[in-house]
Amino acid sequence: MDHVFIEGLEIEALIGIYDWERRIRQPLVFDIEMAFDNRIPAASDAIEDTLNYKAVSKRIVDYVTQSDFGLVETLAERVAAIIIEEFGVKQVRLKLSKPGAVRGARAVGVSIVRTAG
Repeated sequence: MDHVFIEGLEIEALIGIYDWERRIRQPLVFDIEMAFDNRIPAASDAIEDTLNYKAVSKRIVDYVTQSDFGLVETLAERVAAIIIEEFGVKQVRLKLSKPGAVRGARAVGVSIVRTAG
C-alpha cells in the first residue's frame, strides 16, 4: 500500500495535566502517515482523486487548536479517528511529539497505528 504523509505539522494547543500546563498553549508536532492507493490520482493527475494532505492538515489544525485534553494519548486517538472516518483512510500511523516537556529530551510523546473497521 502507498502512503501519503504529513511531516512536522506544528500546532499550538492547550494540553497537559499540571496546573501550569492548563494556563498556556504548548507546541505539538505531528508526523502522520496514511495508507492510500495513489495509482488512481497518478493516472488521472487530478486533485479530486488524491488524499488531499492540505485538507487533512487544515482539519487537524482546526481540531487540535480547539482541543483541551490532559493527555497526548487522548489527542492522538482522536486525531487518528478523524483521519480514518473523515478521509476514508484505511490505516494511519501517527506520531505526536511534545517538545520540551521533559528536561534533557528533545521531545516526548506517543506513536500509534490505527486501522479502519
